[in-house]
Amino acid sequence: MDAGLSSLRSDAVGAMRTALVSAENLQLSLRTGLSQEEQALTQTKRSPKEIHESGNEDLKEMLESNKESLKLEAMKRVVGLIAKGKNASELFPAVVKNVASKNIELKKLVYVYLVRYAEEQQDLALLSISTFQRALKDPNQFIRASALRVLSSIRVPIIVPIMMLAIKESAADLSPYVRKTSAHAIQKLYSLDPDQKEQLIEVIEKLLKDKSTLVAGSVVMAFEEVCPDRIDLIHKNYRKLCNLLVDVEEWGQVVIISMLTRYARTQFTSPWKDGAMFDENNEKAFYDSDSEEKKDETEAKPYIMDPDHRLLLRNTKPLLQSRNTAVVMSVAQLYWHLAPKHEVSIVTKSLVRLLRSHREVQYIVLQNIATMSIQRKGMFEPYMKSFYVRSTDATHIKTLKLEILTNLANEANISTILREFQTYVKSQDKAFAAATIQAIGRCATNISEVTDTCLNGLVLLLSNRDETVVAESVVVIKKLLQTQPTQHSEIIKHMAKLFDNITVPMARASILWLMGEYCERVPKIAPDVLRKMAKTFTAEEDIVKLQTVNLAAKLYLTNSKQTKLLTQYILNLGKYDQSYDIRDRTRFIRQLIVPNEKSGALNKYARRILLAPKPAPVLQSAFKDRDRYQLGTLSHSLNTKASGYQELSDWPEVAPDQSVRNVEVIEPIKEWAPIVGKAKKTKSDEKFYSDDEEEKEEEGSESSGSDDSSSSSSSSEGLMLFSGSESEEESSEESEKTSSDSGQSSSGSEKSSSESDSEQKKKKKTKKAPQKKSKPTAADSDSDENGNGPVAQASSSSAESSSGSESDSEDDSNSDSVTPQKKKSDAKSKPKVEVKSKKEVSLLDLDDFSPAPTNAPKSSVISSSLLSDLEGLSLSNVSSTMQLTTPSFCPVKTYELLHHMTGKGLSAKYHFPRQPCLYQPSMVSVQVILTNGSDHCLEEIHIGDRSPGSLSIHCFNTIERLEQEASVTVSMGIDFSDSTQAANFQLCTKENQFSVSIQPAVGELLMPSSLNEQDFCKEQGKLLGMNETSATITMATANSSSQAINKHVLSVANVGVVSSSHNNFHRFAGRTVSSSALVLVSLELKESSTALLTINTDKSVMASMLLRDLKQALAQA
Repeated sequence: MDAGLSSLRSDAVGAMRTALVSAENLQLSLRTGLSQEEQALTQTKRSPKEIHESGNEDLKEMLESNKESLKLEAMKRVVGLIAKGKNASELFPAVVKNVASKNIELKKLVYVYLVRYAEEQQDLALLSISTFQRALKDPNQFIRASALRVLSSIRVPIIVPIMMLAIKESAADLSPYVRKTSAHAIQKLYSLDPDQKEQLIEVIEKLLKDKSTLVAGSVVMAFEEVCPDRIDLIHKNYRKLCNLLVDVEEWGQVVIISMLTRYARTQFTSPWKDGAMFDENNEKAFYDSDSEEKKDETEAKPYIMDPDHRLLLRNTKPLLQSRNTAVVMSVAQLYWHLAPKHEVSIVTKSLVRLLRSHREVQYIVLQNIATMSIQRKGMFEPYMKSFYVRSTDATHIKTLKLEILTNLANEANISTILREFQTYVKSQDKAFAAATIQAIGRCATNISEVTDTCLNGLVLLLSNRDETVVAESVVVIKKLLQTQPTQHSEIIKHMAKLFDNITVPMARASILWLMGEYCERVPKIAPDVLRKMAKTFTAEEDIVKLQTVNLAAKLYLTNSKQTKLLTQYILNLGKYDQSYDIRDRTRFIRQLIVPNEKSGALNKYARRILLAPKPAPVLQSAFKDRDRYQLGTLSHSLNTKASGYQELSDWPEVAPDQSVRNVEVIEPIKEWAPIVGKAKKTKSDEKFYSDDEEEKEEEGSESSGSDDSSSSSSSSEGLMLFSGSESEEESSEESEKTSSDSGQSSSGSEKSSSESDSEQKKKKKTKKAPQKKSKPTAADSDSDENGNGPVAQASSSSAESSSGSESDSEDDSNSDSVTPQKKKSDAKSKPKVEVKSKKEVSLLDLDDFSPAPTNAPKSSVISSSLLSDLEGLSLSNVSSTMQLTTPSFCPVKTYELLHHMTGKGLSAKYHFPRQPCLYQPSMVSVQVILTNGSDHCLEEIHIGDRSPGSLSIHCFNTIERLEQEASVTVSMGIDFSDSTQAANFQLCTKENQFSVSIQPAVGELLMPSSLNEQDFCKEQGKLLGMNETSATITMATANSSSQAINKHVLSVANVGVVSSSHNNFHRFAGRTVSSSALVLVSLELKESSTALLTINTDKSVMASMLLRDLKQALAQA
C-alpha cells in the first residue's frame, strides 16, 4: 500500500514539474502554491537531505537533456538556489558541460554559476580554463567579454599569467565592450596579485588613450584602483577625458569627475586668492577707460584661469541636468572645490532638485548642503523654503534640514525661521523637538538681536509637559545665560523652582551649575537647592553628583555660615562613592577649600580657581569641521577618514607646466601625398601682397589663353601634359617680376630656398588666374605642381575652388610671415582687401562663362576621395559632368568674430570660402581676417582653449607680430560634424584672451555634388519617407526665373546645380562635408507663384533647417 502511494506521489510531482515547464514555454502563469489537500498528498517521510538530493538529480537530468529550454530552466533554478544561499556545488560537472552552448542566455547563467563556485571548486574551475580561452577568440563580442569576466573572477593565483595575457589581448580588441571588460578585469587581477602592478599600468596607459566613451569610465576606475598617484598618465588624456565626459555612461562620469577633481588641484593655481581679479573674457575693457584699466593692473594683477581649468568647468556644467543623482553630486563637489567663488552658485538649483528623490539620496545631499551652507549662506538662501520640514520626513532628514535652516539664519529671515521652529517644537518626534531647541539656541547666540526673544521662548518651554523638551530647554538656557548673566536672575530663580520636577540628569546638572556659578545673585535659593541635593545625593547620576560637589564648594567659599555643615556632609558622601571620578573630585575639593596643614598655599587661590569668570560657550554647527573632507565622499558622510579615501591636495603656488597636456595632432591626410606637398609649398609663398594690379591683369590674360587651349584637350593625360607645360611657361615668364618683389613683401622669407621661390611663383600665378576667370589654368598649374594631372584638373577646375584653396594655403603662410615693419604690413593688408572685393564682383559679372565654373561641385567630391581611386578617370567623364552644373558662386557673406572694442584693438571677421579644406576632408574651410586697430603691435596671436570637445579644429599658425592698422587673412578648418553647433574657442594674444564663436549656417556644411537628372531621381527614390522634408512655399514674383532661383538657392547652400529637362523643375545636389551624406534639393514651380520645395537626405535636422532658410530666401523680393 505504502509503495503504491509513493509511486503515485512521485508521478504527481513529475507531472506538476512538466506542467510548469510547459506553461513557461507557452508564457502561461500557473498557481504554484499548494492547497492543504495537495500538501497532505505530497508530504513524505523523507529527510531534508533526501529531498535536496532528489532535487539535484532532477536538475542534473534537465542540464543533461537535449532541449535548450530545459537547460535554461534548470540554470534559472540553480541561480535561484544560489541567490537563496543554498549549496549547488554538486551540480558543477553538469553545469560546466553547457559552457560551450550556443545559447547566449544559457551561457551567461553558466558563467554566473562558475564565478560563484570558482574559488570553492578551484580544481574543477581550472578544468574550464581552456574553454574560456577559446571563448576569448569567439566572433561574438559578448561571448568574448563574458569569458574574460569569468576568467578574471576565478580567484586562483596559478592562472595569473593566463589572466594577464587575456587582459592584454582584450585591451587591443576591436570591440569597445570587450576593452571595457578588460579594464574591469585589471582591478580584479590587481587585487589577486599586486605584484603585477607595473604590467597593469602599461595596459591602463594604453586604454587611457582609447577614444571610446564606453571604455573611458572603466579605465579611469582601474587607474584609481591600481595607480591613483600616477598623474603623469592623465596629462596627455586630460582634454580628451574632459571632452568625452558628456557621452560617458553615468557611473563612469562619477569616477572621471572625481579623478579630474584631484588632478585639477595639483595642476592649476587657486581661483580663490584674495583680491584675485578675473580677466578671462576681458569684458570690463569695453566699459572702463584705458587709464582706469592701467591703474587697476598696477594695483592687482588679474587672475587668468588656465584654459584647461576652464575646459573642465565648462564640460561638466551640462551634467548638472543629469537624471543620475550621483553625477549631479559629483559635479557639485567639483565646482565647490575647483570653481571661482562667484561661479559655485550655479550648482545650487541642481542640488535642491535632488531633494525630491528618495530619502537615502536626500540624506547625502542634505549633508553636503549643510557643509556648503556654513561657508556660503547666500547660495541656498533663495531656496530656503525647500528646507522646511515635512511631517513625512524621517528624523535624520528633519535634523539635517534643521541644521541647514540654522546655518541660513540671518537678521533678514530670522523671524520666518523662528516661526517655523515654533511649529517644530510641538512635534511628536521628541528627538527632533530637542534638536529644534538646540537650533533656537544657536540662532540666539549667532544673532544678538533675537537673543532675548529666544530666551523668553525657551523659558516658556520650561512649563512643557514633555520632560525631554524641558530638559533640552534648560541645557540651552544655561548656555545662553552665560552671555548675559546679570540681566537674567529671574530666569535662574524660575529654573530653581522647577528643579524638583526635572528628572533628566543633564538638565539637573545644568541647573546646579547655574546655581553655583551665579550663587551670589541668588543667595537665598542656592543653599536650599544644596540642601535638597544632600538628601538625594546617593541616588543621583554621576554627572549630577559632580555638579553637586561643585555647588557645595562654591557655596562654602561664598556663604560658609549657612552651608559649611552641608558641604562637609556632601564631601563625606562623595568620599565613599562607588565612582572613582567622584571620589577623586571630592578629595581634590576638600584639600582645595578646607584649610589644614597639608593644603599649603593652594588654599589661598581656591576662590580664584572655582569662581573664575567662564567664557561664554560658542554654539557651532556639527558640520563645522567636515569641510576637511571632499564633498560627496564616504569620509565626509561619516565625518571620519574611511579606507581608500584620497585627500585633495592644496593648490600649487605656481602652476606646473601646462604644455604636458599638449597632444601632437597627427594630420589625417597622409595618403594625400601630393596635396600635402602642395600645402607645404604654398606656405612659403610670401609675395602675394607685393603684387600690383598691372601684373594681375597681364597674367590673367595669359591664363585665359591657356583656358581655351586646355579646355579643348580630349584626354586627361594629354590635359595633364598640356597644363604642365603651360604652367611652366608662364612661371618662367613671370619669375623676374616676382623675385624682385619678394624682398619687399616679407621679411620672414630668409629660410626659403631658390626652389621654394620658384614654387612661390607658380603659386602666385595660380592665384591670379582664377581672379580673371581662367579656371582651367588654375587647374593646369595645380596639375603641374602635384604631378597628378587628372586629379588636379578635376579637383581644381572651379574658380572658387582653386582660388579659395590657394588663398587658404597662402593665409597659412601669411600667419607665419607677418613683417615686423609697420609700413610693409600696411602695404600687404590693403591690396588683400582690394583683391577680395575685385574677385567677388568679377565672379558675379561673368555669366557667359558657365561651362568653365560648372566643375565646382565635382571639385569638392573628388577632393574628398583618395587620389589613387581617381587615376583611371577619363576626360570624357569629367567633361560630361561639367555640362550638368551651373555656376555655384555667390557674394561671400562676412561675419564679425571679434569687435575691436571688445578685443582691445584686435578685430576679427570670418567667412566661408566654400572650398575643400586642405587640412582634412571632413572639415569646413573658414577664412579669418585679423586687423590690428590698436596703437601698438600685437604679438603671438593664436587659438587657445576650444569647445565643445566633439568639434575638431585645425588652428592657424601663431602670428608672431601684427603691426598697427595691419591686417592678415588666415585659414582654419573646423569639423562641425554636420551640426550647426557653434565652435567656441579663445582668440589669444600675448597679453589677452578673447572668447569668440563661429556659428555656421546649415548651407555652409555642404559641398557641391555632380549628378545628372537620371542619377538624381534614382538617389531621390532611395531617400523617401522619413528622409524627405517638403513644404509648399510662396515665391516672390522676381524669383520665378531660373537664374534668380539658382542665385538664391546657391546663396543659402553650397550645392551643385543639376540640369533638368523640364523648365518647372530645378534640382540641386550636395553632400555634407563631415559625413558625405547626400543632400538633394528639388523645386517644382506651381501656379500663382507657389512652388513645392523638397529636400531628401537622411540628416533630418539639417533638412528642416535648410528648408527654412531656402523658404525665407525664395520668398524675399
